[in-house]
Amino acid sequence: MEKAACEQKDITPQFYRIAYGAFVALSIYFLIKGDLSSFCMQFGIALVFDPFNQEVTWKARPLYQRVWMILHLVILFGAFTALILS
Repeated sequence: MEKAACEQKDITPQFYRIAYGAFVALSIYFLIKGDLSSFCMQFGIALVFDPFNQEVTWKARPLYQRVWMILHLVILFGAFTALILS
């Protein structure tokens, strides 16, 4: 008797997009509340969940994806600097 082959759907890209969006939304909430330290933490954690295809190397990614991630990092560094200087 043969077992039917089950195809397992890879939900990793969907999970990363949802997690990225959730952490960015949470960081915006903290920014609106005026809690800059929590904003920095949540916004930094969001970078862990790369919302784009992680199998593609950095150099092979489209320009808009690289700009998006660099802009995210610049905003994070700016907020962190403002937190330290305040």
